[in-house]
Amino acid sequence: MSRTTAPPPPREARPTADRRHRNPTDVRRAGWSTRVVLLVLCALWMLPALGLLVTSFRPVDDITTTGWWTALGDVFDPTAWTTQNYVDVIVAQGMGNAFLNSLTVTVPATAVPILAAAFAAYAFAWMRFPGRNFLFIVVVALLVVPIFVAFVPIFRLFNTLGIQGDFLSVWLAHTGFGMPLAVYILRNYMAGLPRELIESAKVDGASHFQIFWRLIIPLSFPALAAFSILQFLWVWNDLLVALVFLGSAADVEVVTVRLQGLLGSRGQDWHLLTSGAFVTMIVPLIVFFSLQRYFIRGLTAGSLKG
Repeated sequence: MSRTTAPPPPREARPTADRRHRNPTDVRRAGWSTRVVLLVLCALWMLPALGLLVTSFRPVDDITTTGWWTALGDVFDPTAWTTQNYVDVIVAQGMGNAFLNSLTVTVPATAVPILAAAFAAYAFAWMRFPGRNFLFIVVVALLVVPIFVAFVPIFRLFNTLGIQGDFLSVWLAHTGFGMPLAVYILRNYMAGLPRELIESAKVDGASHFQIFWRLIIPLSFPALAAFSILQFLWVWNDLLVALVFLGSAADVEVVTVRLQGLLGSRGQDWHLLTSGAFVTMIVPLIVFFSLQRYFIRGLTAGSLKG
């Protein structure tokens, strides 16, 4: 008769040192302290923006006599608010034309480097050719080169080509300045995509262009969206590149150049400066909040993958 021995009872897992010493009260306190710090930081960032927004809708006489916070007590008083400031800055001060010029500059200066960098990133990630790693190192090294160093030679080149002061000059400048970061982010993201998916597409007879357009682009949308936000915000808020390559002529000046002109000529007209500042903020806010869910995910993945 065979004897069977019962298995020993499972040992209870002993709590680790962290679990033994972790007090739920301490965890709750840490959570509340984090919330308080975040609320303070949000208040420090939001209060100036709130004051700017409130001031932009106040009449001129109220701006010069009382603080912006006094208007919060008259929220439902129609005489305490006006949209005339925006009418004046958009029509009379030329901000409307500058707004259209900024769109003319920003949209191509965002789309062109993304498209070109996507092709280059795919080549660096999935194509084999001599000098591939060396060329990628050169592209990454360009990230640490200050753009100011390139202003003089590029300015002379554009003068020679006869495009200085045209929109084409600032498109090319922003494309060149934005390409290294775009290639770096997109290449690392594309290199982390499943190799089996690419190999199976090649076995099915797909060309490199078909793989790039039908597989890589849809799968890389978070990284593309992340760089689109970065590039769009940088080009839209840029002042120096626009001044150097476009100038301050009324027919080509962008919103940042126009706002600087208002600051110099109407430095005491706060109703125009605040409304002009919010005109420049409308489009970046729309772009950021519409693509924010892709921003952190695409940026962190593009910097860590590969």
